[in-house]
Amino acid sequence: MNAEPKPKTAPGPARPHRQTESAHPASYVQKYPRRRHPHAAPGRASTKYLTILATLILALTPALALAQGYAGLSDEAAAYAPVTPGHTLRFPQDHQPHPDFRIEWWYITANMEDEAGAPLGLQWTLFRQAMKPGDTSEGWQNQQIWMGHAAVTTPTEHYVSETFARGGIGQAGVAANPFKAHIDDWHMTSQTNDLTEVTLAASGTDFAYEVQLTATGPLVLQGENGYSRKSDQGQASYYYSQPHYTLTGTVTLGARTKTVTGTAWLDREWSSQPLSPDQTGWDWFSLHFEDDTKLMAYRLKGSGAYTTGAWIDADGTATLLPNDAMQFEPLTISDVKTRQIPTRWRLKWPEKSLDITVQALNPQAYMTTVFEYWEGPVTVTGTHKGKGYLEMTGY
Repeated sequence: MNAEPKPKTAPGPARPHRQTESAHPASYVQKYPRRRHPHAAPGRASTKYLTILATLILALTPALALAQGYAGLSDEAAAYAPVTPGHTLRFPQDHQPHPDFRIEWWYITANMEDEAGAPLGLQWTLFRQAMKPGDTSEGWQNQQIWMGHAAVTTPTEHYVSETFARGGIGQAGVAANPFKAHIDDWHMTSQTNDLTEVTLAASGTDFAYEVQLTATGPLVLQGENGYSRKSDQGQASYYYSQPHYTLTGTVTLGARTKTVTGTAWLDREWSSQPLSPDQTGWDWFSLHFEDDTKLMAYRLKGSGAYTTGAWIDADGTATLLPNDAMQFEPLTISDVKTRQIPTRWRLKWPEKSLDITVQALNPQAYMTTVFEYWEGPVTVTGTHKGKGYLEMTGY
């Protein structure tokens, strides 16, 4: 494990671009605030801001990404570290970055209720993308790009914020002793390195949250002891989860601050080429059932379709979901930002006597970020009842 050293703060660069959107039933209002680093000179700030933005656009152009699979995740990555079966994940080391690999993320979703029992959902994600392979450079020569996504979803509103930073200058990163993942003032922190107690915070122009997570069960290694296959051609990631968090804290929407409680799910993945060239996106479900069992299931779309996941018992024991064992059936298609997106699903796994309907809390929970996708809380009915999160890309 090669943990990235905590970068030093540089006094000069501009603050990165942040995009925030609040989605309401009849209208969407999108804002693009440009926040300046407090020590930046006026002329240099705008120049360096444009340099950062140009670098990101060249690196993350959606048109190019769509030509090579969703978000460029099927791009050839031979010069980066490979994902191989039989590798042993190690903790707490693997909570830290893996800069030899091209991409990774720290991804948390949460299902919550406020004091009145009203449902809402939360997302906090930190992505790391290497621009080129090789040893990590310092300062502005650092080849790591960081991207943050945050969202809060209610039955009638969807709030989104996105931010970017360059590695090596103190604006974003992940450090140990104690654990801290951050981008600007968004943070995921713990007083220890095992992530059993975590504080999570993020904000946009019209929303904010700060919540505390407490793990009540063990980490879960997805796939084959953490080796998660994504295709029959050999694409894979290293993947583990902490699906056993309880949550307390506050969420602010406009002028309203709510006290919230609920459950949360952490996903950690890293890879260099997680998709095959003929895969165009995915439908991914993470579900908490009322009997404390859980399900993670996804299907990768395209001519290289592949389905897998895990059944997680209450004690954290995971059973691998084999390819093609789960049946995914879209039931309701919604018009979302001019796209046709399934927002109600039927999932069946005969071996587990599972036959459930998964319904979006808010069908308009669309992430209008650089790489657009749908993500939001869901409710579950049928043979098993519960709640969870759904992510859909490539629509």
